[in-house]
Amino acid sequence: MPSDSRPSQPYSSFLDVEALQSGLDNPDWAIVDVRFRLGDPEAGGAAYRSSHVPGAVYAHLDRDLSGPIRPGQTGRHPLPSVTDLASTLSAWGIDEHTQVVAYDDVGGAFAARLWWQLRQLGHEAVAVLDGGWQAWTTAGGRTSSGEEQRASRIFTPRPLVDRIVDADAVMAALQAGGRVLDARGADRYRGENESIDPVAGHIPGAGNLPFAGNLGSDGYVLPPAQLEARFRSTLEGTSAEDLIVYCGSGVTAAHNLLAMVHAGLPLARLYAGSWSEWITDPARPVAVGAAPGHMDPDSGEHPGNRTSS
Repeated sequence: MPSDSRPSQPYSSFLDVEALQSGLDNPDWAIVDVRFRLGDPEAGGAAYRSSHVPGAVYAHLDRDLSGPIRPGQTGRHPLPSVTDLASTLSAWGIDEHTQVVAYDDVGGAFAARLWWQLRQLGHEAVAVLDGGWQAWTTAGGRTSSGEEQRASRIFTPRPLVDRIVDADAVMAALQAGGRVLDARGADRYRGENESIDPVAGHIPGAGNLPFAGNLGSDGYVLPPAQLEARFRSTLEGTSAEDLIVYCGSGVTAAHNLLAMVHAGLPLARLYAGSWSEWITDPARPVAVGAAPGHMDPDSGEHPGNRTSS
């Protein structure tokens, strides 16, 4: 049975170490470790088993938060089916009464994926730990080792079907003058440095707003007012709700969606297949260099960009 010790207002974007410490022993709080390395997919699980926030379960980006890859049809991290993800969330002890807290060690780049998936399934009580694993250990937070499990619950999905778009919808939005933003680092956007996907460049007409710019040099999220100004400066007449974001495979773009919500803006739309899906069809156009008349709002040269997916 759920307890009555949930916060009166759920945490729904970022929360700090002190807030997590206060809820650490609450059975209605589910903590999920989402540490991951693109170049070493098992490194995150090994780090979790070595040391993690007490009570945390582990989410593997490839196995738990992604569906099967279909060569020539999907990107690198296609979404799992709603049924499969709901089953996973249920096994982690998450239901409508649960406050979920996700964390990683790269500024929320991977934790934001779980945040977005829960929000897209209608669960608003989900937040990312500001400063991540480093903030927790720096503050002297308790740790555990090995693998942990929570008692299962029943997660009932209530999908927000209009928050996911496909490649055709991206093309239609651009033709109608809508705004599409690429969350990858500026060098990958311009096609100057592509070490992950077989084709370099970006979707023609898309702007560039690297997700790493949502963080300060200390690795903590920028203040909401600063984030709001950052995003509004790039909307160019498009409403925040109609904005479409993408990245390499639909993972780190969620960080921009998270930052927008933290800034008090509505949940924008995600092109979940992102660049790695876009390039599976050779008929889709590809652009390189900066968009005509477009100036990157920041350089994107933050360590988090090296994890951009």
